[in-house]
Amino acid sequence: MALEDDIAILSRAPLFSLLDRDALRLVAFASETRILRAGDMLFRKGDRSDGGYVVSRGAIGLDANDDGSPAAFVAGPGSLIGQAALFTRVVRPATAIAQEPSTVIRVTPSLMRRVLEEFPDAAAAMHDAMAEELDRLTEGLEKVRQQLIAIDGETPAKPDEDQG
Repeated sequence: MALEDDIAILSRAPLFSLLDRDALRLVAFASETRILRAGDMLFRKGDRSDGGYVVSRGAIGLDANDDGSPAAFVAGPGSLIGQAALFTRVVRPATAIAQEPSTVIRVTPSLMRRVLEEFPDAAAAMHDAMAEELDRLTEGLEKVRQQLIAIDGETPAKPDEDQG
């Protein structure tokens, strides 16, 4: 795949869409492309991460149960698998298996560090986007908490009364 094709695929991934063309060019040039056959395992639940992956072709099934059941989520072209793994080594929360012949672009934490150092505006944009995502997650969890409290018939504790 040509460099321009990789840049186009990377720019479709939500987090990478925040990068300008020069930053995307660096990622595309310095990343690694992996070709998978249908049924090939990209990684297994519990493995230590080696970076994040952007699906450039095909479909990667993600199974958190790791029990051979059908994948709970299938990532297609432009999807980012392992956002946290772009920045640090984490334990994989699911097994990833190619559902069909697929190609992924692996972006390591060291490459992301280089991109963020060389393109501080991109770093700020990614920070802001991830902070907004965390805020939405927190709000969603609070709504679920309130619904569970309502089901149980309890009076919710005030934030300063929460113990954990």
